[in-house]
Amino acid sequence: MARFNKLQTLNYISENKVVPVFYNSDADTSINVMKSLHKGGIKILEFTNRGDFALEVFNELEKYCQKNLPDMILGAGSISDETMANMYISSGSNFIVGPLTNENVAIACNRKKIPYMPGCLTPSEISKAEELGCDVVKVFPADSVDGPSFIKSVLAPMPWSWIMPTGGVDMEEEGLKNWLSSGVFSVGMGSKLFTNEIIQNKDWSLLESQCKKLVETINRIK
Repeated sequence: MARFNKLQTLNYISENKVVPVFYNSDADTSINVMKSLHKGGIKILEFTNRGDFALEVFNELEKYCQKNLPDMILGAGSISDETMANMYISSGSNFIVGPLTNENVAIACNRKKIPYMPGCLTPSEISKAEELGCDVVKVFPADSVDGPSFIKSVLAPMPWSWIMPTGGVDMEEEGLKNWLSSGVFSVGMGSKLFTNEIIQNKDWSLLESQCKKLVETINRIK
């Protein structure tokens, strides 16, 4: 069962403007990444379902959160079908993110009042997801649709939409300023934060400092 209700999760994302996106098949590595995020001031993580035994690693992360990081909001990403969504929800996922929109996933999440952020790429897809009860939609891949300009164009006739772009979002202040000024609800950030160098070297202190830098940059902009 989720440790945070829907409003708590959405309010945190809205206020802090970034959702880190990460996957690793090793539980210890994933726990250290999550600890570094938390120490760096980012108390949310989208752990993606992108490899064998991803659910088992997620379970270890959630158990660690319950015992050691009770204010960490852990969610599941890359969820494409209802069965997988229900498995992660049963494991305590506080939100569900997908690369596409699946009506049955929306129903499963709505039933348990779990935020579902489905992948969309056109205004029609965004509108359909909203009709299914999705408060936030994930524009993916955002760097393939002219980035911030696309967000502004969509929000002009659809100002009620809450959009979280993922793909092509980096840590540079100018780029983040462009995204945030476009009216995004939040941004998803993966490899630009979790670089291969950090993960391969297990340089958790560097990751922590990167997180602090990211938080400071976002706070200056918003």
